[in-house]
Amino acid sequence: MAFGGLDRKQTAAPMADINMTPLIDVMLVLLVIFIITAPLFTHAIRLDLPKVASAPSRETPQTISLSIDAAGKLYWDSTPLTLDQLRARFAEAGKRTDQPEIHLRAERSTRYETIAQVMGAAQQAGLERIGFVTDPPPPTQGGDAAAASPGTAAPAQVQAPTRPASP
Repeated sequence: MAFGGLDRKQTAAPMADINMTPLIDVMLVLLVIFIITAPLFTHAIRLDLPKVASAPSRETPQTISLSIDAAGKLYWDSTPLTLDQLRARFAEAGKRTDQPEIHLRAERSTRYETIAQVMGAAQQAGLERIGFVTDPPPPTQGGDAAAASPGTAAPAQVQAPTRPASP
């Protein structure tokens, strides 16, 4: 560091350089502070959302309701059909300009192979929107007893449609 010499010469000009060391120190301290505090800004707010029993939504005409039972039998809107008939119907639906969404209802003990074949047939026909229909979880002890009484089926909920991965 050049602070000037001890000997004073008449020709020596005053030092006009800015000392950057304090500025760099302050900037590094601020950088460390922001690195430490940045994860604190991304915390989620926990909310207890209300649980409301409602009637199931009406299906639009652009919806195909496809069911698979435990034995692997296929049902198109409660009409039984084979896998080849299903492929033919998928091909017809895939040619439409407004492609329908498939609501797939599969029994819990259905083999994954059957579900994969149905999804593959839909993808080959060009149908990309498949929604999996599930039952809501059972009500808790403090829940509404009128919403799910024993002997009545709980309304089904449709999850967001999934898109198959492209090769």
